[in-house]
Amino acid sequence: MNPESSPDVLVVGGGIGGLSSAFALARQGLRVRVLERAKEFGEVGAGLQIAPNCTRILAEYGLLEEAKTLGVLPENMVMRDALDSRELTRLDLRDLERRYGFPYMVIHRSDLHGIFLRACRRAGVELLTDRTVVGYRNTADGAQVLLEDGRAESGPLVVAADGLHSAARRLLVGDDVVSSHYVAYRAAVPIEQVRENGIAEKDVTVYIGPRCHFVQYALRGGDMFNQVAVFRSPRALAGQSDWGTPDELDAAFEATCETVRKGIPLMWRDRWWQMLDRDPVETWVHGRIALLGDAAHPPLQYMAQGAIMAIEDGWVLAEHHARLAKSAEPCTAPDWDAALAAYQAVRVEHCHRVQTTARAWGELWHLDGEPRRRRNAIMRARDTYDYSFTDWVYGPTALTPDEEPPMFTPIPLSSVPAADATP
Repeated sequence: MNPESSPDVLVVGGGIGGLSSAFALARQGLRVRVLERAKEFGEVGAGLQIAPNCTRILAEYGLLEEAKTLGVLPENMVMRDALDSRELTRLDLRDLERRYGFPYMVIHRSDLHGIFLRACRRAGVELLTDRTVVGYRNTADGAQVLLEDGRAESGPLVVAADGLHSAARRLLVGDDVVSSHYVAYRAAVPIEQVRENGIAEKDVTVYIGPRCHFVQYALRGGDMFNQVAVFRSPRALAGQSDWGTPDELDAAFEATCETVRKGIPLMWRDRWWQMLDRDPVETWVHGRIALLGDAAHPPLQYMAQGAIMAIEDGWVLAEHHARLAKSAEPCTAPDWDAALAAYQAVRVEHCHRVQTTARAWGELWHLDGEPRRRRNAIMRARDTYDYSFTDWVYGPTALTPDEEPPMFTPIPLSSVPAADATP
Protein backbone atom coordinates (compact mmCIF):
# COMPACT_ATOMS: atom_id res chain seq x y z
CA MET A 1 0.00 0.00 0.00
CA ASN A 2 1.20 3.50 -0.76
CA PRO A 3 1.83 5.11 2.65
CA GLU A 4 0.15 8.29 1.42
CA SER A 5 -3.06 6.49 0.46
CA SER A 6 -6.00 6.13 2.79
CA PRO A 7 -6.77 2.58 3.91
CA ASP A 8 -10.13 0.89 3.62
CA VAL A 9 -9.57 -0.69 7.05
CA LEU A 10 -7.46 0.26 10.05
CA VAL A 11 -6.58 -2.69 12.30
CA VAL A 12 -5.33 -1.82 15.78
CA GLY A 13 -3.11 -4.56 17.17
CA GLY A 14 -0.50 -6.72 15.49
CA GLY A 15 -1.05 -9.96 17.36
CA ILE A 16 -2.52 -13.12 15.86
CA GLY A 17 -6.04 -11.65 15.84
CA GLY A 18 -5.00 -8.40 14.21
CA LEU A 19 -2.73 -9.93 11.57
CA SER A 20 -5.09 -12.77 10.67
CA SER A 21 -7.96 -10.29 10.27
CA ALA A 22 -5.80 -7.93 8.22
CA PHE A 23 -4.88 -10.78 5.91
CA ALA A 24 -8.50 -11.97 5.63
CA LEU A 25 -9.60 -8.49 4.56
CA ALA A 26 -6.62 -7.83 2.28
CA ARG A 27 -7.22 -11.01 0.34
CA GLN A 28 -10.65 -9.59 -0.52
CA GLY A 29 -8.92 -6.69 -2.27
CA LEU A 30 -9.14 -4.17 0.56
CA ARG A 31 -6.36 -1.76 1.52
CA VAL A 32 -5.48 -2.59 5.12
CA ARG A 33 -3.22 -0.78 7.56
CA VAL A 34 -2.13 -2.39 10.86
CA LEU A 35 -1.07 -0.25 13.83
CA GLU A 36 1.08 -2.10 16.38
CA ARG A 37 2.23 -0.48 19.61
CA ALA A 38 5.49 -2.44 19.92
CA LYS A 39 8.63 -1.45 18.05
CA GLU A 40 8.52 -4.69 16.09
CA PHE A 41 6.02 -7.43 15.40
CA GLY A 42 6.29 -10.51 17.59
CA GLU A 43 4.52 -12.82 20.04
CA VAL A 44 5.38 -13.92 23.58
CA GLY A 45 4.40 -17.36 24.85
CA ALA A 46 4.82 -20.98 23.96
CA GLY A 47 2.41 -23.47 22.42
CA LEU A 48 -1.05 -23.13 20.89
CA GLN A 49 -3.57 -25.84 20.11
CA ILE A 50 -5.30 -25.32 16.77
CA ALA A 51 -8.51 -27.33 16.34
CA PRO A 52 -10.19 -28.24 13.03
CA ASN A 53 -12.41 -25.15 13.07
CA CYS A 54 -9.19 -23.16 12.63
CA THR A 55 -7.08 -25.44 10.44
CA ARG A 56 -10.04 -25.34 8.03
CA ILE A 57 -9.54 -21.56 7.72
CA LEU A 58 -5.76 -21.93 7.41
CA ALA A 59 -6.37 -24.35 4.53
CA GLU A 60 -8.68 -21.87 2.80
CA TYR A 61 -6.02 -19.18 3.18
CA GLY A 62 -3.38 -21.46 1.66
CA LEU A 63 -1.39 -21.43 4.91
CA LEU A 64 -2.03 -24.89 6.35
CA GLU A 65 0.89 -26.66 4.70
CA GLU A 66 3.31 -24.03 5.98
CA ALA A 67 1.81 -24.41 9.44
CA LYS A 68 2.22 -28.18 9.30
CA THR A 69 5.93 -27.82 8.57
CA LEU A 70 6.31 -25.71 11.73
CA GLY A 71 3.89 -27.51 14.02
CA VAL A 72 2.98 -31.04 15.08
CA LEU A 73 -0.08 -33.18 14.32
CA PRO A 74 -0.52 -35.18 17.55
CA GLU A 75 -2.14 -38.60 17.51
CA ASN A 76 -4.34 -38.34 20.60
CA MET A 77 -5.58 -35.94 23.22
CA VAL A 78 -5.47 -37.77 26.53
CA MET A 79 -6.91 -36.55 29.82
CA ARG A 80 -5.48 -38.04 33.01
CA ASP A 81 -6.01 -37.56 36.72
CA ALA A 82 -3.14 -35.44 38.01
CA LEU A 83 -2.95 -37.28 41.33
CA ASP A 84 -2.74 -40.90 40.20
CA SER A 85 -2.08 -40.39 36.42
CA ARG A 86 -4.92 -42.78 35.47
CA GLU A 87 -6.43 -42.14 32.04
CA LEU A 88 -9.89 -40.56 32.17
CA THR A 89 -10.78 -40.07 28.51
CA ARG A 90 -9.23 -39.45 25.09
CA LEU A 91 -9.82 -38.13 21.61
CA ASP A 92 -8.34 -40.04 18.68
CA LEU A 93 -7.10 -37.02 16.72
CA ARG A 94 -6.63 -38.96 13.49
CA ASP A 95 -10.27 -39.98 13.63
CA LEU A 96 -11.16 -36.43 14.61
CA GLU A 97 -9.53 -35.26 11.38
CA ARG A 98 -11.62 -37.74 9.40
CA ARG A 99 -14.79 -36.46 11.07
CA TYR A 100 -14.18 -32.75 10.56
CA GLY A 101 -12.04 -32.87 7.44
CA PHE A 102 -9.11 -30.95 8.89
CA PRO A 103 -6.40 -31.80 11.42
CA TYR A 104 -5.85 -30.92 15.06
CA MET A 105 -2.48 -29.22 15.26
CA VAL A 106 -0.18 -27.79 17.93
CA ILE A 107 2.21 -24.99 17.04
CA HIS A 108 4.41 -22.44 18.75
CA ARG A 109 2.56 -19.15 19.14
CA SER A 110 5.42 -17.20 17.53
CA ASP A 111 5.40 -19.58 14.54
CA LEU A 112 1.69 -19.04 13.87
CA HIS A 113 2.17 -15.30 14.29
CA GLY A 114 5.04 -15.41 11.81
CA ILE A 115 2.89 -17.25 9.27
CA PHE A 116 0.30 -14.47 9.34
CA LEU A 117 2.95 -11.73 9.34
CA ARG A 118 4.51 -13.14 6.16
CA ALA A 119 1.06 -13.62 4.61
CA CYS A 120 0.19 -9.97 5.33
CA ARG A 121 3.41 -8.79 3.69
CA ARG A 122 2.69 -10.86 0.59
CA ALA A 123 -0.87 -9.47 0.48
CA GLY A 124 0.33 -5.87 0.62
CA VAL A 125 -0.91 -5.05 4.12
CA GLU A 126 0.72 -1.89 5.46
CA LEU A 127 2.39 -2.85 8.74
CA LEU A 128 3.26 0.03 11.06
CA THR A 129 4.97 -0.34 14.44
CA ASP A 130 5.50 2.00 17.39
CA ARG A 131 1.91 3.27 17.07
CA THR A 132 0.12 3.31 20.43
CA VAL A 133 -3.61 3.94 20.05
CA VAL A 134 -5.18 5.73 23.01
CA GLY A 135 -8.51 6.90 21.62
CA TYR A 136 -11.29 5.94 19.24
CA ARG A 137 -14.18 7.90 17.76
CA ASN A 138 -16.69 7.60 14.96
CA THR A 139 -16.71 10.15 12.15
CA ALA A 140 -19.19 11.11 9.45
CA ASP A 141 -17.72 8.62 6.99
CA GLY A 142 -16.02 6.02 9.18
CA ALA A 143 -13.91 6.06 12.33
CA GLN A 144 -10.73 7.54 13.67
CA VAL A 145 -8.06 6.49 16.16
CA LEU A 146 -5.96 8.87 18.20
CA LEU A 147 -2.31 7.97 18.71
CA GLU A 148 -0.29 8.62 21.84
CA ASP A 149 1.91 11.10 19.99
CA GLY A 150 -1.11 13.23 19.07
CA ARG A 151 -1.51 12.09 15.49
CA ALA A 152 -4.75 10.59 14.19
CA GLU A 153 -5.50 7.86 11.65
CA SER A 154 -8.83 7.48 9.88
CA GLY A 155 -10.61 4.95 7.71
CA PRO A 156 -14.07 3.73 6.74
CA LEU A 157 -13.67 0.90 9.29
CA VAL A 158 -11.57 0.45 12.43
CA VAL A 159 -11.02 -3.06 13.78
CA ALA A 160 -9.91 -3.01 17.41
CA ALA A 161 -7.87 -6.17 17.90
CA ASP A 162 -5.93 -4.75 20.82
CA GLY A 163 -6.23 -7.64 23.22
CA LEU A 164 -7.45 -8.38 26.72
CA HIS A 165 -6.55 -4.90 27.99
CA SER A 166 -8.02 -3.20 24.92
CA ALA A 167 -8.20 0.59 24.94
CA ALA A 168 -11.25 0.32 22.70
CA ARG A 169 -12.99 -2.04 25.13
CA ARG A 170 -12.26 0.34 28.00
CA LEU A 171 -13.65 3.35 26.12
CA LEU A 172 -16.62 1.72 24.41
CA VAL A 173 -17.74 -0.81 27.03
CA GLY A 174 -16.00 0.25 30.23
CA ASP A 175 -16.01 -3.09 32.02
CA ASP A 176 -13.17 -4.65 33.99
CA VAL A 177 -11.25 -7.88 33.55
CA VAL A 178 -12.34 -10.79 35.77
CA SER A 179 -9.74 -12.76 37.71
CA SER A 180 -10.19 -16.51 38.03
CA HIS A 181 -7.52 -16.55 40.79
CA TYR A 182 -5.63 -19.05 38.64
CA VAL A 183 -2.20 -18.49 37.14
CA ALA A 184 -0.36 -20.20 34.29
CA TYR A 185 3.35 -21.01 34.02
CA ARG A 186 4.75 -22.05 30.66
CA ALA A 187 7.91 -23.54 29.23
CA ALA A 188 9.03 -24.88 25.87
CA VAL A 189 12.24 -26.90 26.20
CA PRO A 190 14.27 -29.22 23.96
CA ILE A 191 12.64 -32.64 23.86
CA GLU A 192 15.82 -34.29 25.17
CA GLN A 193 15.27 -32.61 28.54
CA VAL A 194 12.02 -34.45 29.19
CA ARG A 195 12.35 -37.83 27.45
CA GLU A 196 13.06 -39.59 30.75
CA ASN A 197 10.07 -37.98 32.49
CA GLY A 198 7.39 -40.43 31.36
CA ILE A 199 6.01 -38.12 28.68
CA ALA A 200 3.88 -39.03 25.65
CA GLU A 201 5.67 -37.38 22.73
CA LYS A 202 2.91 -37.98 20.17
CA ASP A 203 -0.06 -36.90 22.29
CA VAL A 204 -1.52 -33.82 23.89
CA THR A 205 -1.78 -34.84 27.53
CA VAL A 206 -3.80 -32.94 30.11
CA TYR A 207 -3.46 -33.87 33.78
CA ILE A 208 -6.37 -32.46 35.80
CA GLY A 209 -6.25 -32.26 39.57
CA PRO A 210 -7.57 -30.44 42.60
CA ARG A 211 -7.11 -26.71 41.98
CA CYS A 212 -4.44 -27.38 39.32
CA HIS A 213 -3.78 -28.91 35.91
CA PHE A 214 -0.77 -29.62 33.70
CA VAL A 215 -0.60 -29.76 29.89
CA GLN A 216 2.12 -31.35 27.73
CA TYR A 217 2.72 -31.69 23.99
CA ALA A 218 5.53 -31.58 21.46
CA LEU A 219 6.27 -28.59 19.23
CA ARG A 220 8.34 -27.74 16.14
CA GLY A 221 8.34 -31.12 14.49
CA GLY A 222 8.85 -32.86 17.84
CA ASP A 223 12.14 -31.10 18.63
CA MET A 224 10.64 -29.07 21.48
CA PHE A 225 8.27 -29.93 24.30
CA ASN A 226 5.66 -27.53 25.61
CA GLN A 227 4.42 -27.62 29.20
CA VAL A 228 1.81 -25.47 30.92
CA ALA A 229 1.20 -25.55 34.68
CA VAL A 230 -1.97 -23.87 35.97
CA PHE A 231 -3.04 -23.56 39.60
CA ARG A 232 -5.26 -21.56 41.93
CA SER A 233 -3.34 -19.01 43.96
CA PRO A 234 -4.10 -18.83 47.70
CA ARG A 235 -2.68 -15.29 47.71
CA ALA A 236 -5.07 -14.23 44.96
CA LEU A 237 -7.99 -15.59 46.97
CA ALA A 238 -6.71 -13.61 49.96
CA GLY A 239 -6.71 -10.41 47.90
CA GLN A 240 -2.94 -9.97 47.85
CA SER A 241 -1.41 -8.17 44.89
CA ASP A 242 1.70 -10.36 44.63
CA TRP A 243 0.18 -13.68 43.65
CA GLY A 244 1.01 -16.70 41.52
CA THR A 245 4.68 -16.67 42.55
CA PRO A 246 7.07 -19.65 42.06
CA ASP A 247 6.74 -20.81 45.67
CA GLU A 248 2.98 -21.13 45.10
CA LEU A 249 3.68 -23.08 41.89
CA ASP A 250 5.79 -25.64 43.76
CA ALA A 251 3.26 -26.01 46.57
CA ALA A 252 0.32 -26.44 44.16
CA PHE A 253 1.82 -29.53 42.51
CA GLU A 254 3.37 -31.28 45.52
CA ALA A 255 0.73 -34.03 45.61
CA THR A 256 0.60 -34.75 41.86
CA CYS A 257 1.90 -37.81 40.03
CA GLU A 258 5.55 -38.31 39.12
CA THR A 259 5.37 -37.17 35.51
CA VAL A 260 3.82 -33.86 36.53
CA ARG A 261 6.21 -33.31 39.42
CA LYS A 262 9.19 -33.88 37.11
CA GLY A 263 7.88 -31.20 34.78
CA ILE A 264 7.43 -28.45 37.37
CA PRO A 265 11.16 -27.59 37.83
CA LEU A 266 11.42 -26.90 34.08
CA MET A 267 8.80 -24.13 34.07
CA TRP A 268 9.94 -20.59 33.32
CA ARG A 269 10.06 -18.85 36.70
CA ASP A 270 10.76 -15.28 35.68
CA ARG A 271 7.28 -14.73 34.22
CA TRP A 272 3.79 -16.06 34.66
CA TRP A 273 0.35 -15.28 33.32
CA GLN A 274 -2.64 -14.49 35.51
CA MET A 275 -5.70 -16.19 34.03
CA LEU A 276 -8.14 -13.38 33.34
CA ASP A 277 -11.21 -13.03 31.18
CA ARG A 278 -14.17 -10.68 30.88
CA ASP A 279 -17.88 -11.18 31.17
CA PRO A 280 -19.51 -11.63 27.75
CA VAL A 281 -21.06 -8.54 26.18
CA GLU A 282 -23.70 -8.42 23.46
CA THR A 283 -22.40 -5.40 21.55
CA TRP A 284 -19.05 -5.52 19.76
CA VAL A 285 -19.85 -3.01 17.03
CA HIS A 286 -19.96 0.70 17.87
CA GLY A 287 -20.63 2.62 14.67
CA ARG A 288 -17.67 1.85 12.44
CA ILE A 289 -15.52 0.52 15.27
CA ALA A 290 -15.58 -3.26 15.68
CA LEU A 291 -14.09 -5.21 18.57
CA LEU A 292 -12.37 -8.43 17.55
CA GLY A 293 -10.54 -11.27 19.29
CA ASP A 294 -9.68 -10.82 22.95
CA ALA A 295 -10.89 -7.21 22.83
CA ALA A 296 -14.38 -8.63 22.22
CA HIS A 297 -14.38 -12.01 23.97
CA PRO A 298 -11.31 -12.91 26.03
CA PRO A 299 -11.79 -16.47 27.32
CA LEU A 300 -10.11 -18.52 29.97
CA GLN A 301 -7.77 -20.94 28.22
CA TYR A 302 -9.41 -24.27 29.08
CA MET A 303 -10.94 -24.85 25.64
CA ALA A 304 -7.84 -23.69 23.71
CA GLN A 305 -10.06 -21.50 21.51
CA GLY A 306 -8.82 -17.96 22.22
CA ALA A 307 -6.56 -17.48 19.19
CA ILE A 308 -8.93 -19.59 17.11
CA MET A 309 -11.91 -17.34 17.86
CA ALA A 310 -9.90 -14.30 16.81
CA ILE A 311 -8.97 -15.96 13.51
CA GLU A 312 -12.60 -16.95 12.99
CA ASP A 313 -13.72 -13.37 13.68
CA GLY A 314 -11.57 -12.01 10.88
CA TRP A 315 -12.66 -14.74 8.48
CA VAL A 316 -16.35 -14.07 9.19
CA LEU A 317 -16.02 -10.31 8.79
CA ALA A 318 -14.14 -10.71 5.50
CA GLU A 319 -16.65 -13.24 4.19
CA HIS A 320 -19.57 -10.91 4.86
CA HIS A 321 -17.75 -8.06 3.14
CA ALA A 322 -17.13 -10.29 0.12
CA ARG A 323 -20.77 -11.44 0.01
CA LEU A 324 -22.05 -7.88 0.05
CA ALA A 325 -19.44 -6.71 -2.47
CA LYS A 326 -20.60 -9.35 -4.97
CA SER A 327 -24.17 -8.08 -4.83
CA ALA A 328 -23.25 -4.37 -4.92
CA GLU A 329 -23.12 -2.13 -7.93
CA PRO A 330 -19.64 -1.71 -9.46
CA CYS A 331 -17.45 1.03 -7.96
CA THR A 332 -19.65 1.44 -4.88
CA ALA A 333 -18.15 1.69 -1.40
CA PRO A 334 -18.33 -1.36 0.87
CA ASP A 335 -21.51 -1.58 2.94
CA TRP A 336 -19.65 -1.82 6.21
CA ASP A 337 -22.75 -1.27 8.32
CA ALA A 338 -24.39 -4.38 6.87
CA ALA A 339 -21.18 -6.41 7.10
CA LEU A 340 -20.67 -5.41 10.73
CA ALA A 341 -24.27 -6.22 11.60
CA ALA A 342 -23.88 -9.69 10.08
CA TYR A 343 -20.56 -10.20 11.90
CA GLN A 344 -22.04 -9.31 15.26
CA ALA A 345 -25.22 -11.31 14.65
CA VAL A 346 -23.34 -14.61 14.43
CA ARG A 347 -20.12 -14.20 16.40
CA VAL A 348 -21.50 -12.91 19.70
CA GLU A 349 -23.51 -16.03 20.49
CA HIS A 350 -20.77 -18.47 19.51
CA CYS A 351 -18.07 -16.71 21.50
CA HIS A 352 -20.42 -16.29 24.47
CA ARG A 353 -20.80 -20.08 24.44
CA VAL A 354 -17.06 -20.62 24.37
CA GLN A 355 -16.42 -18.13 27.17
CA THR A 356 -19.01 -19.62 29.52
CA THR A 357 -18.07 -23.20 28.65
CA ALA A 358 -14.41 -22.43 29.32
CA ARG A 359 -15.31 -21.18 32.79
CA ALA A 360 -17.38 -24.29 33.49
CA TRP A 361 -14.65 -26.55 32.09
CA GLY A 362 -12.12 -24.95 34.43
CA GLU A 363 -14.35 -25.65 37.41
CA LEU A 364 -14.77 -29.27 36.29
CA TRP A 365 -11.05 -29.88 35.84
CA HIS A 366 -10.17 -28.64 39.31
CA LEU A 367 -12.62 -30.56 41.49
CA ASP A 368 -11.56 -32.36 44.66
CA GLY A 369 -13.06 -35.01 46.91
CA GLU A 370 -16.26 -36.77 45.91
CA PRO A 371 -17.03 -34.34 43.04
CA ARG A 372 -13.64 -35.27 41.55
CA ARG A 373 -14.48 -38.97 41.79
CA ARG A 374 -17.89 -38.45 40.17
CA ARG A 375 -16.27 -36.45 37.38
CA ASN A 376 -13.71 -39.18 36.80
CA ALA A 377 -16.46 -41.80 36.57
CA ILE A 378 -18.33 -39.77 33.95
CA MET A 379 -15.19 -39.21 31.89
CA ARG A 380 -14.17 -42.87 32.00
CA ALA A 381 -17.63 -43.84 30.74
CA ARG A 382 -17.30 -41.67 27.64
CA ASP A 383 -16.67 -43.49 24.36
CA THR A 384 -13.49 -42.33 22.59
CA TYR A 385 -15.48 -41.76 19.41
CA ASP A 386 -18.34 -39.80 20.97
CA TYR A 387 -18.18 -36.34 19.40
CA SER A 388 -21.29 -34.88 20.98
CA PHE A 389 -19.09 -32.60 23.10
CA THR A 390 -17.01 -31.29 20.19
CA ASP A 391 -19.38 -30.97 17.22
CA TRP A 392 -20.62 -27.56 18.35
CA VAL A 393 -17.13 -26.05 18.30
CA TYR A 394 -14.91 -28.06 15.90
CA GLY A 395 -17.27 -27.99 12.92
CA PRO A 396 -17.34 -25.31 10.20
CA THR A 397 -17.43 -21.72 11.46
CA ALA A 398 -20.97 -20.37 11.16
CA LEU A 399 -21.61 -17.33 8.98
CA THR A 400 -25.22 -16.86 10.04
CA PRO A 401 -27.07 -17.62 13.29
CA ASP A 402 -29.03 -20.47 11.70
CA GLU A 403 -25.73 -22.22 10.85
CA GLU A 404 -24.66 -22.24 14.51
CA PRO A 405 -24.89 -25.89 15.69
CA PRO A 406 -26.74 -26.85 18.87
CA MET A 407 -24.81 -27.00 22.12
CA PHE A 408 -23.91 -30.26 23.84
CA THR A 409 -26.00 -31.55 26.75
CA PRO A 410 -24.02 -31.45 30.02
CA ILE A 411 -23.91 -34.55 32.21
CA PRO A 412 -24.56 -33.57 35.82
CA LEU A 413 -22.18 -34.91 38.47
CA SER A 414 -25.24 -36.02 40.44
CA SER A 415 -26.01 -38.59 37.71
CA VAL A 416 -23.24 -40.78 39.18
CA PRO A 417 -24.29 -42.62 42.36
CA ALA A 418 -21.85 -42.06 45.20
CA ALA A 419 -21.17 -45.79 45.34
CA ASP A 420 -19.93 -45.70 41.72
CA ALA A 421 -17.62 -42.72 42.27
CA THR A 422 -14.58 -44.83 43.11
CA PRO A 423 -11.13 -43.21 43.32
